[in-house]
Formats: sequence, C-alpha cells, structure tokens
Amino acid sequence: MDRVLLADFLRARREALQPEDVGLPRGPRRRTGGLRREEVAALAGMSADYYSRIEQRRGPMPSEQMLAALVIALNLDPTEKEHLFDLGGYAAPRRVVLRDDVSPTMRLVVERLADTPAMVFSQFGETLLQSPPALVLFGDHSHFSDMSRYLVYRWFTDPSQRTLYPREDHELRGRVFTAEIRAAYTANPRGRAGEIVAALLEASPEFGEIWRRHEVGIVHHHDLKNYLHPELGELEMYAQRLVDSDTAQELLIFSATPGSTSYVKLQRLTTPAVMAAARHLQ
Repeated sequence: MDRVLLADFLRARREALQPEDVGLPRGPRRRTGGLRREEVAALAGMSADYYSRIEQRRGPMPSEQMLAALVIALNLDPTEKEHLFDLGGYAAPRRVVLRDDVSPTMRLVVERLADTPAMVFSQFGETLLQSPPALVLFGDHSHFSDMSRYLVYRWFTDPSQRTLYPREDHELRGRVFTAEIRAAYTANPRGRAGEIVAALLEASPEFGEIWRRHEVGIVHHHDLKNYLHPELGELEMYAQRLVDSDTAQELLIFSATPGSTSYVKLQRLTTPAVMAAARHLQ
C-alpha cells in the first residue's frame, strides 16, 4: 500500500467530480466544486471518519471490498480502478476484452515483421494471424475449424500436429500446451476454455492424465526450441512472446541465433519467390 499516493489519488478524483455526476443534488449552499468527504463515504457505505483518515494519509490498509466500493462511489473508469487497487496494495482485477479478430496493435506489429516468422494467438491458442514467413514455416492455420482451431486440441487429437517437433520433445510440449489452457481455464472455467477442456477430456486420455497433474509455471517461451521442417530440416529457434493485456492475445516472434545454421536456413523463407507464394496463401 502506498498511503501517500492513495490519499492524493482519492482526493484528486473526489475534487474532480460534481454532485450531479453521482446523482446527488448540488444544493444552494455549495460554494466549491467537487464532492465532500462525507458524500464519498456515504456513497461507498463507510463512515466519514474512516474515509477522512485514508485521505489524511493515516488510515489503515483498506480491504478489497472497500476499494471496490470507492470505485463505484468515485465513478472510476477501468484504468483508474486498476490504479486504485495498485495503490491500495492489491492486484487489480485486470480488464480482458476477448476478441476473435486481431487487435489493431497486433496487426500493425505483424505487418512491420513481414520478413520474420510471427504469429498472433488468442488466449486459447487459436491462430489469428501469420506473417508470410510463418505461413511457410508452420503451414496455413486459417483452414482449421471447430475445436481444431485450437492448438492444444490439435496436439492431442491430430498426430500430424506433432511432426513439427522432435519426438523427444513431445512429452514436454504436451505439458506446456496443457499448462497454457489451464491458465485460460482458471481465469474463466465456464467460458471457451471450459469447452476446450471438456472436449479434450472426452477425446484424449493422454490430455486427461496430464490435466490431473495440475501443472503450472512450466511454460518457457524464451527457451531455445527444436523444430522440424519438411524442407529446411531441423531448426533451433527462440520464440519471443509479447502479450496484449487488454485482449489476452499474444504475439510469438521466431528467431535464430545470428550466424547459426538455423539462421541461414530461415533466410530462405524471405526470398522473393517464397514471399510471393506465402502472400498468395493469405
């Protein structure tokens, strides 16, 4: 908890509001703008003394319930809510706007990476966008439908999906993909992740066995991984991960160590002929 900044933020937001903003009458005797402390306290369902002590930098650490009440009382927007919780010493419930189309920011980044393998995934492992080199490297993912849209589902139900990785890496890949869908499931078990997990539990005993381990924290996106390509052969690449916290979409950018054999192989993906063929697939 940052007592000083919390007090200053509450005071600033209180003084920026007018009574009519929160459904209160202005009254003829009000000479200054902003809400009074007792008005904020009443709107939040707390005593005026308790709220005043917070603004005076001498109050106790408010509970999450108290902060949530102040969010409503001060008519805070989502960004201000997150800031209030941070100042109060809590991890704020983060905004996640799930969407099936690529966010404009992610699309712009991929367009700037036209000569680099890059892919945008939804929170559930659905491929939303591929750069031309990624199309050549991993194949076109736009033709998948129903549950097959999701990488974790394909991994446990479609043997061809595993040809991308050396056999000795299959066990770890399965655990990683399961941990990723578990994170989405934990955030909202009744949403789309719940549908994916239910379908996998019915279709794949292997997934069920891994799922019951409750493994978390084994996703290492920055590790050097081995991939198999039908024409380029074995590739060693890093997958740099960028996440859009507002949409839960993630961008994976694949690269090899400069000067390595894998780096030279990746350069073949950006020849004019290959790039033209890849754009034809889009």
